[in-house]
Amino acid sequence: MKSFLKYTLATMVGFILVIFLWFLIALGMVSAIVASSDKETVLKDNSVLEIKLDGEVVDRSTDNPFENLDIPLLSSTKKIGIDLLKESITKAKNEDKVKGIYLRIDDVSAGYADCEEIRSALVDFKSSGKFIYAYSETYSQKAYYLASVADKIFINPEGSLMFTGISSSTPYFSKALDKLGVEVQVIRHGKFKAAVEPYILDKMSPENKEQIETYIGSIWNNVLGEIATSRNTTVSALNSIADENMYFRHARKLISNNLVDSLVYEDQVLDFLKSKAGIESKKDIPFVTVSELKNVPAKRESKGLAKNKIAVIYAAGEIAMESSSSMSEEGISGLALSKEIREARQDSSIKAIVLRVNSPGGSALASELIWREVKLAAEQKPTVVSMGNLAASGGYYIACAADSIVANPTTLTGSIGVFGLIPNANELIDGKLGIKNEVVKTNKLSDMPSLTRALTDEEEQIMQEMVENVYSTFVSHVAEGRNMTYEQVDAIGQGRVWTGENALKLGLVDKLGDLDDAIAIAKNMAKLDTYRVVKLPKETDPIEELMKGFSTKMKMSILEKELGSAVKYYKSLESIKNSSGILARIPHGLELE
Repeated sequence: MKSFLKYTLATMVGFILVIFLWFLIALGMVSAIVASSDKETVLKDNSVLEIKLDGEVVDRSTDNPFENLDIPLLSSTKKIGIDLLKESITKAKNEDKVKGIYLRIDDVSAGYADCEEIRSALVDFKSSGKFIYAYSETYSQKAYYLASVADKIFINPEGSLMFTGISSSTPYFSKALDKLGVEVQVIRHGKFKAAVEPYILDKMSPENKEQIETYIGSIWNNVLGEIATSRNTTVSALNSIADENMYFRHARKLISNNLVDSLVYEDQVLDFLKSKAGIESKKDIPFVTVSELKNVPAKRESKGLAKNKIAVIYAAGEIAMESSSSMSEEGISGLALSKEIREARQDSSIKAIVLRVNSPGGSALASELIWREVKLAAEQKPTVVSMGNLAASGGYYIACAADSIVANPTTLTGSIGVFGLIPNANELIDGKLGIKNEVVKTNKLSDMPSLTRALTDEEEQIMQEMVENVYSTFVSHVAEGRNMTYEQVDAIGQGRVWTGENALKLGLVDKLGDLDDAIAIAKNMAKLDTYRVVKLPKETDPIEELMKGFSTKMKMSILEKELGSAVKYYKSLESIKNSSGILARIPHGLELE
């Protein structure tokens, strides 16, 4: 007994010491992070901006020093904001001490529309006459798309380049659900509403295949067109290269096909950069990172701080009625984002609103709340939508009332359609687990919907009427906002996904461009000579945000480490499980490679 108590006490003391040491380490890391985030960067002569993109690319950066902290392991998980990246590229363009950009990119965790926006900023940078050079041991397709803007593209002599075209992969769960004894009952409007297919089919429908072929073809042709212009080749030649092989095993073929300029090692590239930046061979290149350039003091303007504001309101993620904030990792809160737009509308110092939408959709009711506030805002002051990678289904729902809609050519949008999912798990619960569910009710529909039985014909009709009503409202909103007839919208609706390039021809968007173009349109509509951009929602207190997201981050970190790339399937099923009401959403797990 004494030995047991001794070992138990020793274990408890050891555990307490470990927790205390963990706390001290965490406190030290937090202090270091806060200190480094506020440190002013002093540029050296002949500096070169190094862009790596070695993290997840998101729409908006944050000043929260804990944003990139992996809570369970206290390690860094990078997130790169397109807004910060573009601001840094513009600052590098205007800073005399920055001589050029070094693209050190092997892969990019971003969609094609994100890449397109970054690439446009690099093209603008080149107008300054400064250089851009790219090097990597291996280029992914998206990395090469960005690198193609460079004055010269370098690759390791034994390196490789992925150039295969675009594919779209969709997981289908119906057989797995059959084995579990779960039937997913689907009520929908729209023959192209492919979001429901993974739960009821084991392969792609002809309608879904048709729409995917259309939009990935549109994206690929746009990518090829830009690469062809930069590399002085043709789309036909690039397609022939893509058809030949998954990747070039011998980098020499990259030269003969005009995809790269030289086969060199990085030390040779660095020597080349030194000569172009005017740096002595024995000295190191004063590289500056995107985050460091952010902390370079901005050049003062004699005009002072502009009184008039353009509010850029970010709406990213799935749309639900509630979440912790309208900018939370969980997605868009219909209640919180509606309030944000309303307050911007009522703020007399805000002369125009730009809503940045990057969403696959979600709750139709939450989308309706946001749509209403966008409509009211557009009636009072210029309101413009900028679309990111996705502004589809509910993402288009909240955009359609704006005065003007701007999309990248490779944005996925449209998907004007709605659906409802009701699982029937009776076979699992009763047949496999042996749990019998007995119901006592006052009226015949009191237990509708039920997870332990199929819908009756009457219940299915009621659900179908709900879906039809929501679809009718959705189409009517689009028709009103886009000055089209109901029939015109219905013809291009039915849940079909389009690219921004397609959507422009169909009248669903007004202009192809990025967030800067949307801001410029808002500025002209508001007739502003001077203005400043304010980003909304305002960021919450970093400590509060850290503690609020602790459990969620810990859970997801563990799942990602255990499941690896398969975690996306978990997220898809978890999202459906937590969904309620009628949904306006594109397929879960939609990925373009």
